[in-house]
Amino acid sequence: MRVAGIRTFPLIGVLGGICGLLPGAVSLGLCFAGFALPFGIYEWRRARQSGSFSATDFVAGLLTFALGAYAVRGSMAVAAAGGVLSAAILAERQVLHGFLRKLKWTELRAALVLLVMTAVLLPALPDHTVDPWNALNPYQIWLMTVLVAVVCYGGYIAVRVAGGRRGLLYAGIAGGIVTSTTVTWTFARLARHDPAARPQVMAAILAAWVISLLRMSALAVTIAPALLAPLAPPMAAAASVLAIGAMIAYRAAGQTGKQELTLQDPFDLPLMLRFTALLAAIMLLAKLLSTESVGLFALGGASGLLDVDPITLSMARLAGNGVTLRVAVTTILIAAAANALAKSTLAIAFGGKRLGFILGALALGAFSAGVLVHLGIG
Repeated sequence: MRVAGIRTFPLIGVLGGICGLLPGAVSLGLCFAGFALPFGIYEWRRARQSGSFSATDFVAGLLTFALGAYAVRGSMAVAAAGGVLSAAILAERQVLHGFLRKLKWTELRAALVLLVMTAVLLPALPDHTVDPWNALNPYQIWLMTVLVAVVCYGGYIAVRVAGGRRGLLYAGIAGGIVTSTTVTWTFARLARHDPAARPQVMAAILAAWVISLLRMSALAVTIAPALLAPLAPPMAAAASVLAIGAMIAYRAAGQTGKQELTLQDPFDLPLMLRFTALLAAIMLLAKLLSTESVGLFALGGASGLLDVDPITLSMARLAGNGVTLRVAVTTILIAAAANALAKSTLAIAFGGKRLGFILGALALGAFSAGVLVHLGIG
């Protein structure tokens, strides 16, 4: 027995639209109640006869009526989007049920924690500096913590879906578009917990570093196209060294036979909080160093310890307008090198000396290649 089907639900939407054309909110409310009461009774009788109790059809009927009314009283685009989304959810019933059966409590708990961090705590924090040096912005610091959690959760899901080797690499590439620093320390901790997974962890981190260099170059050239000729060759040389290291590590991961990672939790909240404290300390240090009159190169190095994007954008805006192209490129390269040093330090702290030293050696090789090309161009 079925109360509503493929013909009835469109008619319910039409009914809601007609009722929405009636003047006044009271008339619409009465029409909605006049529809919901008998429809609910029919659904209740169906459930008793079939022995299967579910509110899905009843809620879908009410939603269809409401969307029909909103299409004429509110926004047609919003109503259409709501209808498409509702149809997609109803059509993917088996997929959603299968997902819920496979969902672990730790994954659900981590998702709830992430929602609290994002929707509850983040809006409550002040979006201005709170220290005498104008360095510590609670909102920005916690936003970075939320970003860390998102990258961790994304990496966890990628590994579960695509496996330890490919999934981690995909997550590293995607994370590098946003922040390679976060990718470095969040993935480095996997190598500490599971040393056999070091090759695929290294490949993912190096892939994120390559994407980070490409992102820096794209930002700079977009703002100042004149930087393309002096900046692209050294960046390409540095990225090539890192890409070769990533390919070697990825191939080594396939030869070890270690294809799966043992992931217990999507993210470790105490570990993230420790990183937040470290982030605040680095922000304060970078601010104190940047306030000294030691030139743009020192500013690039100090800024690069935390984030390469601000100094990259600043130099791109100043290039050819008070700052020569060569000085701008040199400052950007110094920031990239300082950032690589900071990430190598994080890899040692969270992933162990072996992983950190290997990444540090590759970072040094990449920086050396970039410097040689930069000097050769000059």
